[in-house]
This record gives sequence, C-alpha cells and structure tokens, in this order.
Amino acid sequence: MERNTHLVGQSTAFLDAVERASRAAPLDRPVLVIGERGTGKELIAERLHHLSSRWDGPLIVMNCAALPETLIEAELFGHEAGAFTGATKARPGRFEEANGGTLFLDELATLSSPAQDRLLRAIEYGEVTRIGSSKPLEVDVRIVAATNEHLPRLVEEGRFRADLLDRLSFEVVTLPPLRHRQSDIPVLVDFFGRRMGLLLGWDTWPGFSEGAMEKLFAYPWPGNVRELRNVVERAVYRWEGQEGPIQDIQFDPFESPWRPLSGQGVLSPRREAPAEAADSSAEAAARTEESVMMSRGFTAEECADLRLAVAEYEKAILTAALEKCRWNQRAAATALSLTYDQLRHAMRRHELQGG
Repeated sequence: MERNTHLVGQSTAFLDAVERASRAAPLDRPVLVIGERGTGKELIAERLHHLSSRWDGPLIVMNCAALPETLIEAELFGHEAGAFTGATKARPGRFEEANGGTLFLDELATLSSPAQDRLLRAIEYGEVTRIGSSKPLEVDVRIVAATNEHLPRLVEEGRFRADLLDRLSFEVVTLPPLRHRQSDIPVLVDFFGRRMGLLLGWDTWPGFSEGAMEKLFAYPWPGNVRELRNVVERAVYRWEGQEGPIQDIQFDPFESPWRPLSGQGVLSPRREAPAEAADSSAEAAARTEESVMMSRGFTAEECADLRLAVAEYEKAILTAALEKCRWNQRAAATALSLTYDQLRHAMRRHELQGG
C-alpha cells in the first residue's frame, strides 16, 4: 500500500494521536484506528506497519465495505476449488497473503456476523481455514483495523461481537477531525499547494490570499484532510499565470447553475426564488427577456429559433454584467453567481472580448 502523501500537522491533538500509534507500533498486538472519513486512518496503518518488526513483511489491505457479504469470507480466508459456484481454482485469502506481515482491515464495522466469528478464531488461535477445506492453516499476522463507527455502541446494539472488540482493542488510536485541528490548516494548505504547483511546473509559489485563507478556516471540512487536499489542489490548478496569491476557492466541485435535478433529466438553476415571489419574478424575467430580444431586432412572436433566442439572451446578460464591472471578469463572475471558469467558458462561447 503506497501513498503519495504524508502525515502532516502540528496541532497537539494530531501529534498525540501519531505519538500513540508510534509507541504501539513495535508491539505485536492488534490496534484499532478510529476516525471520520478523510482523517488519515490508512496512513496511521502504514506507520504502524513500517515502525514494527514486520516492516519488511507484506502490508495487505482489505476494505471490508468494498465486497458483498457473500464474498467477504472467501476474500479473508481463501477458498478451495469447487467450494462455491465460480471457484474454479484454489485461492489463498488475505490472511495467508499477509503471513509474516500486517493485515489492515478498513471499514471493520461492516463485517457480517459470520465473518466476525471466523475473524475472532483467526486472531485467537492464529489459524484460518479456507472455505471448502477442513484443514486449518497457521498464519502469523498482525491485525490493524479501522472504522469511522463507535464500536462499543455497535456492541450494545448487537451489531458487533463484544469478544472480538476485546481482542482488537489492545490499543485504540482516535484521529481528530480537521475542524479540531485549526492550526494544521495553514500547514496542510502550504504542503498540498506547493506540491500541486511543482506538478504544474510553477517556478514560484504565490500562496493563498488572506481572504481565501479566511474561507478555508471558516469551512467545517466534513471530508477532513482528504477534502482539503482536493479543494487546495483544485484552486491551484485553476489559478492562471501565478500572478499574485490565489484567491478563488470552490468547496463544492458539483456547484453549477445547470446541475441536474435528482432523478430527472432536466437542469435546474442553483438558486430558486421564494414561492411567494414566483409570479413577480416570472413576470420580471419575461419583461427582461422580451426587452433583450427586441434590442436584438426581434420579438417573442417573431422568434422562430429558441436556441438562437436563448444564446442572444445569455450574451446580452454577460455583456451587461461585464460592462457594469468594467470588464473585471472575476467581479462579473461573482455578480452572476458563476465561477471564474464558468464565466470564461461562456465568454469564449459567445466570442466576447477577453474570452
């Protein structure tokens, strides 16, 4: 499992979690890594493996949520030829592949009850039995497991075995979410931003503007470090010319005035007028559209090409906004509730000056 990122941070909460993992790494005992999505659970698992005596052995990863329940056990413990439909030849499981090394079980809480039973036996006795076989195989594997669930609550609800939790929780490393690591945001922004700049061949690093950093600090980061990385790298690659610090931040890459309605094949605007103002807004839009069409030399009754009318209407709105903003494209994009890239695309489409 090779990653192209690192554990980066300076906050006390983050460093305490990394230190706890580092102290547990040399001990040949199971470790649970708990944290929200995007907090770096996989990176902690890597650290546990590479700082252990098993560092030169295999590090095998299995995402327990990525496979259907019917295949989980076969994936973990292997199977013999003919054990089930489609099993044309014998195959070792992840336990056998991890022999002498570490087995990282991600999304542990999604394991089915039968799989939990067999996992418990494998941990307790150090042996596994392939599906379709009666002969147990000895394995020497260290277990590192991760989840974003509160496992003690799942035990109380009967969804997770208490004895399995007891055997896996020799040490528990809980990673803090990014919203509780405010001092790490500038460090992470600089790290991901500079790396993206190098990838793009930038000679210098302009950094982010004060306003952009304020937005990054104010955002709640539900996707944690992984989401921050995407936001920062997207902002860097979209910034043109390296002229001045980066100003534009887009947190939601799906944000668009033309995004589709859920489950429908039509596009809807990003913002909708309040219901009580719908009639007046419609009337105003109709008057505006008719005035634009008339200024272009035709009326609604004379228009025989809807696409042409819409294109002319859009071009007129773009031109008016740009003129009002003195052709400052970033200001015009803000005035029209568009991203800078969306405005540039529209200007090129309508062959407007500077597009």
